[in-house]
Amino acid sequence: MRSGTFKSELQLADGREQVSGFHMAGELMGLDGLAQGRHASGATALEDAEVCAIPYGQLADLSAGSAALQAVVTRLMSREIVREHSLMLLLGSMSAEERLAAFLLNISQRMKARGWSPSEFHLRMSRAEIGSYLGLKLETVSRTFSAFAQQGLLQVDRRHVRIVDLEGLARLVEMRMH
Repeated sequence: MRSGTFKSELQLADGREQVSGFHMAGELMGLDGLAQGRHASGATALEDAEVCAIPYGQLADLSAGSAALQAVVTRLMSREIVREHSLMLLLGSMSAEERLAAFLLNISQRMKARGWSPSEFHLRMSRAEIGSYLGLKLETVSRTFSAFAQQGLLQVDRRHVRIVDLEGLARLVEMRMH
């Protein structure tokens, strides 16, 4: 992705949509299509966005001739695997508060990696989409945002988030990790 934000989603058997990821500029999308030659998930732009489509066959041919390019592609793919493992940990063992805190910390880290503010940003996704991604109901996501604001961890104005106490947010997640 060159610019913008996307969500990836899976279509469930009952017709509902399950958000499986949020992608930002500089990240790869579509890796789920490598295994069987077709994508298991769809992608929807959450704002104006620009992508650079690279057919995997061409990418594989290019990287075969360049160790540096092969290393970059491998690192990007590895980053996506790590992100998936983090989501499994979130969904499998954390409370609603820990899940939302970890989600916000992840967004913060990704913003910082792009040279943007890690403490103040505009969420491109809705509360319902965040809930779908984290395995939480919309009401729980909204209530948890409000609780974080009351605890002085965040200031929230609709989709605009300002993390006031990054360390406090991190402590919520670290308690689970230790």
